[in-house]
Amino acid sequence: MGEEKDMHEPVSFWKMPVGVFFRDTRSVFKWDVLGKEILQIAVPAALAVAADPVASLIDTAFIGHIGPVELAAAGVSIALFNQASRITIFPLVSITTSFVAEEDTVAKMKIKSGKGQKLKKGSDMLDDMENGVAKPRSETKEPALDDANDEATENGKYLENDEDTENCENSDRGLDEGSEPKKSIPENAKLENGDKGDLKNSEPQENGPKTSIENGPSVVMSKTKKAKMKNKKRNIASASTALIFGAILGLLQAIFLMLGSKVLLGVMGVKHDSPMLRPALKYLTVRSIGAPAVLLTLAMQGIFRGFKDTTTPLYVIVAGYAINIALDPLLIFVCGLGIRGAAIAHVLSQYLMALVLFLILMRKVNLMPPSIKDLQFGKFLKNGSLLLARVVAVTFCVTLAASLAARLGPTPMAAFQTCLQVWLTSSLLADGLAVAGQAILACAFAEKDYKKATATATRVLQMGFILGVGLSLVVGVGLYFGAGIFSRDVNVLHLIKIGLPFVAATQPINSLSFVFDGVNFGASDFAYSAYSLVLVSIASIVSLFLLSKSNGFVGIWIALTIYMGLRAFAGVWRMGTGTGPWRFLKDRSSPQRS
Repeated sequence: MGEEKDMHEPVSFWKMPVGVFFRDTRSVFKWDVLGKEILQIAVPAALAVAADPVASLIDTAFIGHIGPVELAAAGVSIALFNQASRITIFPLVSITTSFVAEEDTVAKMKIKSGKGQKLKKGSDMLDDMENGVAKPRSETKEPALDDANDEATENGKYLENDEDTENCENSDRGLDEGSEPKKSIPENAKLENGDKGDLKNSEPQENGPKTSIENGPSVVMSKTKKAKMKNKKRNIASASTALIFGAILGLLQAIFLMLGSKVLLGVMGVKHDSPMLRPALKYLTVRSIGAPAVLLTLAMQGIFRGFKDTTTPLYVIVAGYAINIALDPLLIFVCGLGIRGAAIAHVLSQYLMALVLFLILMRKVNLMPPSIKDLQFGKFLKNGSLLLARVVAVTFCVTLAASLAARLGPTPMAAFQTCLQVWLTSSLLADGLAVAGQAILACAFAEKDYKKATATATRVLQMGFILGVGLSLVVGVGLYFGAGIFSRDVNVLHLIKIGLPFVAATQPINSLSFVFDGVNFGASDFAYSAYSLVLVSIASIVSLFLLSKSNGFVGIWIALTIYMGLRAFAGVWRMGTGTGPWRFLKDRSSPQRS
């Protein structure tokens, strides 16, 4: 409590811990416990993020064989569906990951704390019994401890298996103090039995030391109790809340897209007399049916990320998209369903992924909370609204840039679209590090393990920067020699090479921006993330108008570079000045856990 109080005391503003970003730079590639934990989460998460665009690309290739009109119609419909989904998906997944990680960590800490207290009390009672002052078992408060533990069990606090306890490494220290009394039990038993000349019963056994005090308090947990703990599902209120929000938002999105598909397509430029309207309506209407499955799947991905498990969702996603790709030619060509068959294949694969993830999750978590009051609707709505404003600001900024490029003509727009897709897609690889940082930081802050929080944040940021440098080289060389893949028009290729320096050189900045998002979300700093990005977007929008008017195509890319630079600067400012959840960095030494 004293350490928490010190964190809120006024500290000199000029004592800014900017040097934290350069701490332990030599350890960035070190294969230690932290490095393994980060990569075990980041690599599967990055692959899962990459699976969707790859599957969409193959999906588009099959549709392209139907005809150019259908391909264009599917492109507009997919863009509209993804834009509607993005607004709801990002806030839901982000807050779910943090809240589940925090709640799961706190639950584990309570279990370990309860175990330590029980072991300590058992040791004290053995000492009292040796001295002849122990009260009979019926008069002790031992059952009260059992009741407390049973109550914790009912609230989903027990782990499903022993391996889960390793998910939050530092929480294992909760038993260190409690294990000392456990070690003293055989010695106490030996002293008592030694007076009687009988030491046989004090020999260590496979399941723990056995003493001659058969009717004494239970110090070592029985096999039945352990089995009960192992089979007990975790009751994570955040998980149940996320699934409810996912289902509701998915249904609302489906209804909105199906009822307003014609109007929305008109806004996207598909007029009533366009040949694209009919196939676009077919595709979008069927694809909208899968909206609930998409939202639920991503909500469950957020839950698994909170448990630091990104491997399970990866396997399910890869299997689901493989089925999607296998169904495409069957439904499109064999069954003769055309563009509607492509949409059906996608919807079936989404519901299959949602079902499999749900069945796996049911084995780990009790999805039916004890009471509706346990659900965290207010917490989700508050923080989700903040991140919703953030997503709208980002979307508006990027959409405005595309709109300004379109005003320059079809050739600049074609070059801009190519550069933009490469710019954003390559940077998405940093999302894996962002997910790892968010999950580990959420656990560390819940445990008040500020040393691990600092080490994790600096490590993922350093990894993100190095990843960005590597992407700069790959993107620069790849786009320079491979631009012909996207277009054969000489003028388009010329503009792509003009935009190439911006696309390649900003990769380190982009990577840092995305990783800083994960760092802020892991610290539950949602308000700062939202407000700062709204201000960044306002400044970027102004620069887009001014620079596009004076410098055209180049001006747009200068403005986007400013946009990403300001995003990265907002992250550096928060942590580098030691404000908000990073206030402890201003102290000479990080607070230790009490």
